[in-house]
Amino acid sequence: MDYPYVPMPHRQPIHWPDGKQLALVFTFNLETWDLVKNTNTPYYAGGPSILPDILPGNTPDFPNYTWREYGQRVGVWRLIDLFDEMGIAASCATNAVTFERRKAMTDAILERGWELLAHNYEQGELLTAVAHDKKAERDIILRSIAIYEKHVGKRPVGWLSSSLRGTLNTAGILAEQGFKFYCDIMNDDQPFMIGTDAGPIIGIPYSNVINDFTMVTRQALTTDQYRDQLIEEFDVLYAEGEHTARIMNIGLHPHVSGRAHRIRAIREFIEHAQKHDAVWWPRREEIADWYAQNHEAHFPGQI
Repeated sequence: MDYPYVPMPHRQPIHWPDGKQLALVFTFNLETWDLVKNTNTPYYAGGPSILPDILPGNTPDFPNYTWREYGQRVGVWRLIDLFDEMGIAASCATNAVTFERRKAMTDAILERGWELLAHNYEQGELLTAVAHDKKAERDIILRSIAIYEKHVGKRPVGWLSSSLRGTLNTAGILAEQGFKFYCDIMNDDQPFMIGTDAGPIIGIPYSNVINDFTMVTRQALTTDQYRDQLIEEFDVLYAEGEHTARIMNIGLHPHVSGRAHRIRAIREFIEHAQKHDAVWWPRREEIADWYAQNHEAHFPGQI
């Protein structure tokens, strides 16, 4: 995997379709965890815990497991109701096992025609555990593709690794399997091309900064502070987008943003964004398809 260092001043301006300045993407993370793992070591379930003393994998950690499970049982439906009410769609990253263990969630997304990205097999099965075994990593990705295809009826074209833990091999395996875009690289406000031995793949940055895990679970922002930080990020990117278009990705976890006392922050942020005419509300695949046709004008002479 390789990509060029091209700082913002060295790029040509880009403009989204119809002159839009900012592509706004909400990512729901539809994740599913094993209650126990066959290990004596602490089980990192692909995201922060609500209680810090993580138990060995072979011991049920009910406080942390059921804190996350709240999102599957309650929180995601609160978010879906809000997005239906506001008339917008989310881009949803789903573990393969979610299709089978928590099927109601993925069915709800498919019924609405929202976007589904492949997001590993099980949330706690990190690709970094097989960072030096390309065959084992490919097997995880292939298992994830197979279940996605079984339930969606087509192969996935976008990938986000559990906990953003990809390896040097991940982008190449994805390109080899026909993926259009990859979201683990979080170093930009614009898409860019990533080179691999299997050909290029488009990087569409996710964010672990504009993300409820960081802002709410780690930084303990209040509901008002959470809303205000989203608005501040939006306002700056929107203004900068008049010169060259930007992406704002907001990572949402149903057990965090789907809580009753936090949903107001998302509602009021969406209301703010909807007052701006030059916002594009795309699927990530739309961004990837547009960029595939326009990247040469953005980074002349690059991949």
